[in-house]
Amino acid sequence: MTTNIKARNNIKIQGTGSTSMFLVHGYGCDQNMWRFITPEFKEDYKIILIDLVGSGKSDENAYDYEKYSTLEGYANDIIEICDDLNLQDVCYVGHSVSAVIGLLAAIKRPELFKKLIMIGPSPHYMNTDDYLGGFSRSDINDLMETLDSNYLGWSSAMASVIMGNADRPELAAELEESFCQNNPKIAKHFAKVTFLGDNRTDLARLTTDTLIIQSKIDAIASIEVGQFVHDQITNSKLVVLDTTGHCPHLSAPKETVEAMKHYLTY
Repeated sequence: MTTNIKARNNIKIQGTGSTSMFLVHGYGCDQNMWRFITPEFKEDYKIILIDLVGSGKSDENAYDYEKYSTLEGYANDIIEICDDLNLQDVCYVGHSVSAVIGLLAAIKRPELFKKLIMIGPSPHYMNTDDYLGGFSRSDINDLMETLDSNYLGWSSAMASVIMGNADRPELAAELEESFCQNNPKIAKHFAKVTFLGDNRTDLARLTTDTLIIQSKIDAIASIEVGQFVHDQITNSKLVVLDTTGHCPHLSAPKETVEAMKHYLTY
């Protein structure tokens, strides 16, 4: 493993299996968010965990605002890591924005990826005349203004919206803490790339076999969005979990693991 790539993305490898499972966290999170999922796959998979550049314990100095002005920059990092580790037939698991990052990587280098698992994906967060992304233009503008003026306040408010599960406030508290550990300038930039992006037309270009895992109630990526992603990806399966919130791998790991295992077994 090349030292600078390892440090750049804080790469950790677990497990004893021969097949590679590459897990990538969503916005504002880090690889620790997978801690309830990884024990269930360690025997059958070699698990690759990373922190996206600018998140977690990645090398903050490697954050290039031009490179990461689109999600392609992160997709190129994924491909570079796969090449550096000589990974083949990868099962890529991406949460939220990293589901789209995996989509872009698999379009660019389809031979690297055997399966994609998308948890709560959204190719576009804004409503249009014929698409229900979940947020109006004014919603997004307000979100960006709050982000610019009061990042800590935004983090607190958004953590509870993203996580849901109001009866388990410790989950939102963990997500808020994760947001707050990141450099606010980088976090603001990544948020704009995430929430203002539009990757809807990329979905139909994907040929990799794909599972979409969707919470029944998700304020960030609704069932309608999950259905849209499923409809646009030819080789895809949609599983709607009877769960609440945008992070079922944290709030409902048992159900998430079951959906993953069922898909990977059959």
